[in-house]
Amino acid sequence: QVRVVEFGGGLAQPGGSLRLSCAASGTIFSINVMAWYRQAPGKQRELVGISSSTGDTNYADAVKGRFTIARDNAKKTVYLQMSSLRPEDTAVYYCMISPPTTWGQGTQVTVSS
Repeated sequence: QVRVVEFGGGLAQPGGSLRLSCAASGTIFSINVMAWYRQAPGKQRELVGISSSTGDTNYADAVKGRFTIARDNAKKTVYLQMSSLRPEDTAVYYCMISPPTTWGQGTQVTVSS
C-alpha cells in the first residue's frame, strides 16, 4: 500500500517563508509525477506546482517566482519551498504522487500577521 505524508505546515507572517515536505512510502517502483495542490476555505483545490521525472517543473501563475519544488527521487520525497508568503497563500496544502495516484492528508499553512 502506498502512503503519502506531508510535513512542515504552520503559521508564517506575510513576507515570510515555510518549507513543506512530502514523503512517499510503500511499494513504488518509479514515481513520475510529484505535485503540490492547495485548497483555501470555500474554494476548489488548485494546482500549485508539478514536477515530472524528466526534470520539468511547472508552477501556477500565482506562485511563480515565490515557490520552488525540489524532489529527491532516492528518498521518494518532494519539497515545496515557499517564500514571500502572502495571506492569500493560506490553505491546506496537499501532496500528490503518481503512479499510483496517491494523495496525502494535507497540511495547513496560515499566513497572517
